[in-house]
Amino acid sequence: MSRKKELKMQYKETKVQAGIYQIKNVKNQKIFIVSTKNLKTINGKKFELEAGSCTNKTLQQEWNEYGKESFVFEELEILKEEDISPLGIKGDLKRLEEKWLEKLQPYGEKGYHTNNSKGDQT
Repeated sequence: MSRKKELKMQYKETKVQAGIYQIKNVKNQKIFIVSTKNLKTINGKKFELEAGSCTNKTLQQEWNEYGKESFVFEELEILKEEDISPLGIKGDLKRLEEKWLEKLQPYGEKGYHTNNSKGDQT
């Protein structure tokens, strides 16, 4: 089997992990919290920023100003399968996201959220 086919099979067999991650500006320590049903979408978020199409205008502006090397993407929490409630993953992610927003308070000078905005589900 070719290495490419092997990697493709490995990718397909990898379980999808839902969770919360942050995008942190290492120059000014501002953070953006994101919940996602698939942590593999972090690369999609990087691509979105590089393409200039991020919906958070302040984050996009600073990405353009400081450059991608000034940002780190860090997983904060993975939603374990056994922790998914009967009500579904979407509600569980929302609760997790709210917990991290409460804990880290990424508003104003500390982050890219406004008090009435939540991270974007991807």
